[in-house]
Amino acid sequence: MRFLITFLFVLIFVSCTQGKQKLSGENEWQQKMNADFKDATKSPLKAKDLKVFKRLDFFSIDSIFAVEAILNRTPESEWFNMKTTTGTLRKERIYGILNFELKDRKFQLNVYQGEEVIQEEDYKDYLFLPFLDNTNGTSSYDGGRYIDLRIPQGNTIELDFNKSYNPYCAYNDKYSCPIVPRSNYLDIKIEAGTKNYIKH
Repeated sequence: MRFLITFLFVLIFVSCTQGKQKLSGENEWQQKMNADFKDATKSPLKAKDLKVFKRLDFFSIDSIFAVEAILNRTPESEWFNMKTTTGTLRKERIYGILNFELKDRKFQLNVYQGEEVIQEEDYKDYLFLPFLDNTNGTSSYDGGRYIDLRIPQGNTIELDFNKSYNPYCAYNDKYSCPIVPRSNYLDIKIEAGTKNYIKH
């Protein structure tokens, strides 16, 4: 009898464990990305790709690519039309210029603010950082990648390339994605964040 109870307990435990699959990813950000891509209500993947999707491919997390940048605000910058992959235009402005060092080299990137996005309560402090680098077209998406940022209280901002991600049009051409301005090209390999996606 004791053996039977023990056997049933083990069987139930194994069944519950199999039902709860651990989310893949080196950290919470990667795990959330994978969870969102598996969720049919959030995923940008096409139906045929979602059926076989297991996880996104990321570079290994590297603290070298998490830096502190100096934010030089540009309050007088004008709104302009940023081009997208579908030909539509998005009203953006350069909120400021990020200056930082990476591998003993100095770089700068324009960080943008969207006219429509800041009208939403949850995104009124949202900043958009698109960039290109020397991994594009090989280990990362050829159209560049994005990083989401928030307006800091001071003049420094954490810039973590480990959280860079592909635009949705890398997965599905129905999406309209901002084209990265050439001025935001980094002449270095940013081997951090989301890798290129191999379509099925």
